Amino acid sequence: MSKYVRRFLPAAASLLLAITTGCWSGNEIEDVTVAIGMGLDVAKESQFEKEINEQGAHYPKENVLTATIQIAQPTGGKKGGQGGGANPSTSQKAYLNEQLTGDSVIQIVRQFALRRDRPVMGHHLKVIVVARELAQKYSLEQLFDFILRDNEIRPSCLVVISHRNALEALSSEEPGEIPAFYLLGLVDNRYRSNKILPPITLSKLDSSMQSGASFLLQNVVTARNEHKFSGAAIIKGDTKKWIGELSQYDIEGLSWIKGDVIGGTLKTYAPRGGYTITYEPESSKASIIPKVSGDDISFHIKIKSEGRLIEDWSFPEIPSSTHYIDELEEKFEKEAKEQISQVLHKMQKVYQVDVGGFGEQLKFKYPKQWRKVQENWEDIFTRVPITYDVSMKIKDHGSSTD
Repeated sequence: MSKYVRRFLPAAASLLLAITTGCWSGNEIEDVTVAIGMGLDVAKESQFEKEINEQGAHYPKENVLTATIQIAQPTGGKKGGQGGGANPSTSQKAYLNEQLTGDSVIQIVRQFALRRDRPVMGHHLKVIVVARELAQKYSLEQLFDFILRDNEIRPSCLVVISHRNALEALSSEEPGEIPAFYLLGLVDNRYRSNKILPPITLSKLDSSMQSGASFLLQNVVTARNEHKFSGAAIIKGDTKKWIGELSQYDIEGLSWIKGDVIGGTLKTYAPRGGYTITYEPESSKASIIPKVSGDDISFHIKIKSEGRLIEDWSFPEIPSSTHYIDELEEKFEKEAKEQISQVLHKMQKVYQVDVGGFGEQLKFKYPKQWRKVQENWEDIFTRVPITYDVSMKIKDHGSSTD
C-alpha cells in the first residue's frame, strides 16, 4: 500500500463519520407531538372550545370546519421529566384525539401550539379522513390546499372519506388499537377482496384533481366504534365535491371493468337446487376498446379471468362433471355481467360520471376525437353505448380430490 493511500484512508474515514452522524437540525422524538392521523369535519365546537371562548380565548374566525389530529401517545411522561418514571396504565389508549374549529386548516394546526407543550409535527401523518358532509359543502381543492402545499406532510399519506363524521372513523375502544394505523392496514387486504379500492394517496389525489376528471375515494363506515371499508365516494371532476357513493357490489363490477381484480370472490347460486357456489379469481385481465365512427363513440369491454371453484354447497348431490363446470362458468359470467351492468348504470344514468377510465382510453387511442369531446365528456359519456364480454375459466376445485 502506497504512502498516499495510507494518508488518504484516515481522512476518508473521518469524513464518513462526520456525514453519517445524524441530522444536526433534527428534533428528538420525545420533544415533539407526532400526528399520525387527521380528520376534517363540518364545524362543531367542542365543550373545551366553548368554555375557553367564554374566558376570552378566541380569535377572529368563522366556524367552517373542525380538524382532529390523532396523536401517538408517548410511552414516557411529559417533557421536562414529569412522570418520566411512571408506568402507563394498561387501560390508557394508545392514541389521543384533539380537536379545534376554525376556517383555515393551517391556522387550526398552528393553534395546537397554544395548548400542547410539544409542537405538532406532520412528518408521520398516515391517514386523512374527510367527512362526507364536509366534502359535500366544500371542494377538496379548498380543504386540501394547505395540506398539498405543506412539505412537512408526505405525499404517501392515505386519503379516505367517512360516511359519517371523521372523528368517529378516528376513534376506537379496542385496547392498544390506533385507528390511523388500522385504516392504513385495511388497504393491504386488497389481495383478499376486490371490494377495496387501490389506495388514493395525497400525490394521487392531487393528480386526480388536476386532471379535471371525476374519481373515487375509499369510503369508511363506522358503527359501535368499529370501522369497515364499504364502497366508494364519488368526487365530481368539475366541482371536486362529493356527489354520491358506489356500493361494495358496484366496486366489484368496476374492478372487473378496470382489470383490477387481485383477490376476492364471486358468489352466485347453482343452476340446479339454488345452492351457493363461489369462484375465487386467480388472474383477471380487461381491455376497454374505444370505437369511433364519425362523431359516434362506443366502447367494448373484454374481460377474461381464471380461477378456482372454492365453494360449492350443491356437492355431493351434483357431481363436478365437465358439463357441470361449464354451467358454473356461465353462472359466474352472468353474475359478473350483472355487477358490471349495475355500476355502468350508476356511472352513466344516476351520477353521470366516468370513473371507469373510458375517457382515458379514448384519449390514448383517438387523441383527435378526444380533443373534440373532452370539455363535455361526462355529458357525452351518459349516451355512449357500452358492450362487454366476460369469460370465466375454472382451472381447479381447490384441494378437493373429488
